[in-house]
Amino acid sequence: MRSWLVTSRGRCFFAGMIISARRSFVFVHIPKTGGTSMALALEDRAAGDDILIGDTPKAKKRRKRQQALQAPGRLWENSSLRDVDGLYPPEVFVFTLVRNPWDRMFSYYHWLQEQNFDHPAAHVAKAQEFAGYLRDPSVQSAVRKSAYPSYVTDAQGRERCDLFARIEHPEDLRPLWKHLGFQLSIPHVYWSRRNRNWCMYYDAESFEIVSEIASDDVLRFGYDTTLEGGAPPSGDAP
Repeated sequence: MRSWLVTSRGRCFFAGMIISARRSFVFVHIPKTGGTSMALALEDRAAGDDILIGDTPKAKKRRKRQQALQAPGRLWENSSLRDVDGLYPPEVFVFTLVRNPWDRMFSYYHWLQEQNFDHPAAHVAKAQEFAGYLRDPSVQSAVRKSAYPSYVTDAQGRERCDLFARIEHPEDLRPLWKHLGFQLSIPHVYWSRRNRNWCMYYDAESFEIVSEIASDDVLRFGYDTTLEGGAPPSGDAP
């Protein structure tokens, strides 16, 4: 999954993880959770020595500095905390955004269908309808292995997250504003042509599949476990 912004001229930018020693935070960008908007807002107020991982204009200006960094994992917009071990202070404030798993699953499927790169995930999505995609063993295995906490688990296997903010609940961000000492103005970055009500893409079987493969995230973050209880998401994730 990649997290990108389309400008008015059609140019695609990738915005992702931000590490700020000066403001003592790490923003971990989990794919398809609306993190592009957060990353852009943080970049707008970035300190001079912040590490910006992506290819936005501001991040590109700092790319030489990024290339000189020694990290144990891959440095890209959706890096996990273990990937950047040693690049952040020990007492840093770690935060990330999470999203309704059913909404996120269809968003990812819809996004894959529009891509032209050669990747197994894209092939699976393009080869079948959404219900068939969800039944695919490779899809189910990938979701089970990438629960939200896996992105904020450090190299020692410890979960290190001070804030999981649900994009459907803006009030979840209050601890971040308190840490920063100011509130960000978060832009609405939205480019998808799909219907915003994710419920319409599910039947009982497909809903139950996501309930099972993303059960840890569903229960931990308090998402409704009935299809009838679903609602169009707020926030700006595609």
